[in-house]
Amino acid sequence: MLDLQRLRALHAVSVHGTVGAAAAALGFTPSAVSQQIAKLERETRTVLLEREGRGVRLTDEAWQLVEAAAELLAIVERAETRLEERRGVPSGRLTIAAFASAARGLLPSVLADLAVRHPGLDARLTEVDPHLSVDLVAKGAVDLVVAHDWDIAPLPAPAGVEQAPVGEDLCDLLVPEGHRFAGRTAVRRDELGGERWICQPPGRVCHDWLMRTLRGAGHEPDIVHQADENPTLVALVAAGLGVALIPRLGRGPLPAGVVEVPLDPMPVRRLYALWRTGAARRPAIAETVRTLRAHWPTVAARTSPPRQAAAHA
Repeated sequence: MLDLQRLRALHAVSVHGTVGAAAAALGFTPSAVSQQIAKLERETRTVLLEREGRGVRLTDEAWQLVEAAAELLAIVERAETRLEERRGVPSGRLTIAAFASAARGLLPSVLADLAVRHPGLDARLTEVDPHLSVDLVAKGAVDLVVAHDWDIAPLPAPAGVEQAPVGEDLCDLLVPEGHRFAGRTAVRRDELGGERWICQPPGRVCHDWLMRTLRGAGHEPDIVHQADENPTLVALVAAGLGVALIPRLGRGPLPAGVVEVPLDPMPVRRLYALWRTGAARRPAIAETVRTLRAHWPTVAARTSPPRQAAAHA
C-alpha cells in the first residue's frame, strides 16, 4: 500500500524541482522530505531520485509514480472540497502562493482577517514569482495563487484553472532628485530614451514589461543594474544610479532623494486570484478570494502617496 504523504512529497519535488523547494512548499524540513522519499523507495524497491550536480533528477519510475500521485491528490482534494462544502464554513489547510509585493503589501492584512473570522481555516503563504505560481496551482502544488500581469501582457490561465480579478496596481517612474524629469507632472513613454535603467532580472514579469514597453516606443533599454527586490531598486535610484519603473503595491515610503513621476499613459499591473476548477466550490477558496477583493481598495488607497513631483513643479 503506497503512503499518500510520501507520494505527496515526491509530487512536490517534481513540481518545485528541488528537495529544498518542495520542503518549503509543504512546510517540512528538507530532511523530512528526503526521509519520506527514501521510505517510498524502500517500499517500492525502486530508485526514485538520482543525484545530478547539486540537485536531483527524478527517474522514469519516479515520473510514473508522480502521475499516479497527481490523480490521487486530485481525488483527495475533491473529497475534502465536498466535506468542507457540506460544513459550509472555510476550514482545513489552504496553501497560498503570492508574488513578493503582494505578499508584503496585501496578504498580511488578508491573512489576519481570515484568522480572526475563520479560526478553523489554516491559511499558509509562500512567496513565489508570478511566472511560476500559475503552474504551481495548475499542478496542485498550492491551492490559491495571487499573481499579476501587465496591460500589454495578459496573464494566461491554463485549462482547469479559474481566475478572478482582485484589483489594479499603478506603476510610477522613480528618478533621482535633480533628474530632468523630477519637476514634471507627467512623462510620455516616447520620452524615455537615453536613460540608465534599474530593473529586475530577465525572466521576471516586470523586466519583460519594461523591455516590451520601451522597445514599443522605439527605445533600446540600457539596463545598468538588476535586483530581485523593489526596495533594492529604490535604493539604487536614491543613490543616483539610474531610473526605475516601480509598482506602488508593497513599495513603502520613498526615501529622500527619490522623486515619483507619473507616466502618460500610466502603466497598470492587474492582480488576480487563481485556483483549480475542482476546488471552486470550496468555501475556503471563495472566502479568501472575497477577502482579497474586499481589502484591495484600502490597500490601493494606502499605496497612493501624495505626488512628490508636484513639489518640484
